[in-house]
Formats: sequence, C-alpha cells, structure tokens
Amino acid sequence: MDLNELTYKIRGAIYTVHNELGPGLLESVYEAALLYEFRQMDLPAKNQVGLPVVYKGENLELGFRLDILVNNQVVIEIKSVETMHDVHKKQLLTYLKLSGYKLGILVNFNVSTFVDKESLIRIIN
Repeated sequence: MDLNELTYKIRGAIYTVHNELGPGLLESVYEAALLYEFRQMDLPAKNQVGLPVVYKGENLELGFRLDILVNNQVVIEIKSVETMHDVHKKQLLTYLKLSGYKLGILVNFNVSTFVDKESLIRIIN
C-alpha cells in the first residue's frame, strides 16, 4: 500500500472516531478508539512507541513516545487542545527527524468539525 492510500485510510479512521465521539475527551480516549478502528481495517498499528534521543552518538537515557505508529510508516500525534500552535507541528516534525519516519499526521480532536485546516495536518520530513 502506498503512502497516499495509507493516509487516506488513516484520515477515514480519524473522521470516524471524531464523528462517533465528538470533541472534548482526553487524548487517550481518541488513541484507544483509533487503535480499534485500525484493527477493524486490518492496519497494523502500535501505540506509545518509544523514541530514544541520541545526542552526538550517545543515548541520553530518556525519550519520547509516539502516540500511534501505523504500518511502521506513519506517525500520528493526537491532540485535544483548544488551539493548535506551531509548537505542535514542530513537535511532530522533531519526532519524524528523530525516528527517521517520513510522514506524520497531527490531529486535534477538540474541534466541532475538521473544516479548519489546522485541525488535521499532514507533515512530511
């Protein structure tokens, strides 16, 4: 499956979850619901994937966690915030750089609809 087809399916799952649950819940609820949708679609997905930080060849013994990794290709960063800020985009871009993955989707579920282009953003490394 190519990346365009994969991201089309991911966006479909995101819309399904949002239509079913609506805005205002915790990020962990949306994460669990998305994982359910991906299982229903037979898309392999893992959540809370560890992302080590290596600085000048040294593992810093700390790290971050990717919310969801789909098909070992696409990182999904879930937010449930009043307003998206540039720092959210930069966070996902940094995760992509650290992990080596090329594509990420930043989604803010705390909106009434996804008509605002700032609520569902595709980010390429």
